[in-house]
Amino acid sequence: MRPNRGHRVGGALVVVALLASPLLMDCGKNGMKGMPGADKLPGGGALPGGCPANIADANALMSANFGLKGELEGKVKAALAAGADLQEIAGDVEGEVTTACANLAKDLGATDADLKPASDGPGKKAEAACNAAVKFVGEVKAKAKGSLKVEVKPPRCSASMNAVADCAGKCDASVKPGEAKVQCEGGKISGECSGKCDGDCDVQAGAQCNGSCNGECSGECSADISGKCDGTCDGKCDGKDSKGKCAGQCDGKCKGTAHANCSGSCKGTCSATCTVQAKGECKGECSGNCSVEMKEPKCSGEVKPPQMSAECKAHCNASVSAKAECKPASVVAKVEGSADAQASVKLETAIVKDLPAILKVSMGMKGKLESAVGEVKTSLEGAEAAVKGGGDAALKVGACFVGSLKAEADAAVSINVSVKASASASASAGAGG
Repeated sequence: MRPNRGHRVGGALVVVALLASPLLMDCGKNGMKGMPGADKLPGGGALPGGCPANIADANALMSANFGLKGELEGKVKAALAAGADLQEIAGDVEGEVTTACANLAKDLGATDADLKPASDGPGKKAEAACNAAVKFVGEVKAKAKGSLKVEVKPPRCSASMNAVADCAGKCDASVKPGEAKVQCEGGKISGECSGKCDGDCDVQAGAQCNGSCNGECSGECSADISGKCDGTCDGKCDGKDSKGKCAGQCDGKCKGTAHANCSGSCKGTCSATCTVQAKGECKGECSGNCSVEMKEPKCSGEVKPPQMSAECKAHCNASVSAKAECKPASVVAKVEGSADAQASVKLETAIVKDLPAILKVSMGMKGKLESAVGEVKTSLEGAEAAVKGGGDAALKVGACFVGSLKAEADAAVSINVSVKASASASASAGAGG
């Protein structure tokens, strides 16, 4: 274990515990429309019984005046906001899984009719799309025959540490804005480093590090590559002249110039993500230590908020999870010993193209989503119990909890179904479940 390190985040001190294991986390919040059906809860917005805010709008709930006394007011706001966050996450996850599985199924021959769910309900669209993907992967695999080999570099998801610190300062009165201590555990801190970077430097698609990749490339490498390559190799394939047995197609490790989907050490321009060991300037995202204050730091492990109420912790974790950024998985697929070349190419192409989006949820988000579901449920039930017997104001808030707990339960079901569906599709495509 490496020692804790301090970083300033928007004036706040961020304590960083750098451990070895990567985070498996989730997804962006932009474009979320909320949990399907949330706007059809009783009243749609302000609920009957006097609930003063829309239970699907976290910002409205945090700004509302429930008329409760002392800490109870903040406890109720944060718990209900956490419920709203979960509704948004569920809607987004179901939408992403549905689209990702539908793309894989359609690229293998499915039609819209094959994707239609048999019934309505939370997660059913994702389940239907992934069932179709499993079906068509199986059919094309059977036609191609041979053995499907899939290599995966998992997605890496990171959450904004600034966002956690900011949320903590706004949610819990005991936390002073700008002074929230946020920890990163089980992963690395990454961000823009204007000084010296000691760690990994990631440069995105089409860019170069100091003129070339000279590192681990996930994608097409324009110059010398030494690693797994599925495609043309101008050099040696698995130690043999590519003009001989490989005849332009390299099914294994290429040492030369590669024009295909590759994963290995590349000394040229990389079409996807290039990761190099940085011991100085990094014209990209630095993961490790920076000699100056790192800008917009993100944590690839678990972002641990400061000491605050369980309700604020649930709200901040859920809202930050929804804003997490994920670097897509890298996938290389090859059917060995195929009896149908056309079917093999079709299957390989679809898996390389569509599987990364499915893996974002099945590999990248699963653990964090499960954690968020549990925290939100506990915070809502705890806050509901705390307001019982609290007079007229508590009776007014009771309507909010009735609707929010119902929406939270539906959101939890949707997330669970969507994650299981994505895992099923991943397994069928050879990437485990």
